[in-house]
Amino acid sequence: MKPAGDRRVRRTRAALRQALVELVLEKGFHAITVEEITERADVGRATFYAHYRDKEDLLVGIVRDLAEDRERLLPAVRQAHAEGFTGLPVKYIFEHAEQEKPVYQVVLRGEGDGRALREFTDLIRAHAEAAFRARAEQLAVTPRIPLDVVARAWTGELIGLLTWWVENDTGYSAAEITAHLRDLSVYGRVWATGLAPSDAPGALDLTP
Repeated sequence: MKPAGDRRVRRTRAALRQALVELVLEKGFHAITVEEITERADVGRATFYAHYRDKEDLLVGIVRDLAEDRERLLPAVRQAHAEGFTGLPVKYIFEHAEQEKPVYQVVLRGEGDGRALREFTDLIRAHAEAAFRARAEQLAVTPRIPLDVVARAWTGELIGLLTWWVENDTGYSAAEITAHLRDLSVYGRVWATGLAPSDAPGALDLTP
């Protein structure tokens, strides 16, 4: 059983996080104050500063809470190398974003100085790179592109799509968007756009 003090801490932090998210979506991060956050959360200023240095620290704390919750956020990442590319970790990200849509909107918009978004991006990238490396080692294959490059490219693609998905009524379910990302990762952009492999050289050259 968790001590009552731990439960109070969790409730206090949850109230502050919810207050911050609500206020940011209403007014924007730079327009709100710690006083407004504590008033909305019904928490004293002293209590706020016992947990967070400032509102920026609270915003980054939201991302760190997502990291601590990664058993829900990315439950299959550790076993992805054993199961092949299932898309399951990505599906959990989109499902989690669906459940916590306001939080993801605040983070993915880069509110504040963008530090929370950078931390979230680094979290996803680190998990992705670890999964890619584990899979390559298990299958005894040599990557054709450095895996840090692969992980950053994959993460950028995921973050861009996730941002669009939480900000708009796209009509795609978490399962559908995951299936599209999985096929894009497995078969590539040439296949996705309907081109044949022989059409690939220069066919998708979008450089100015």
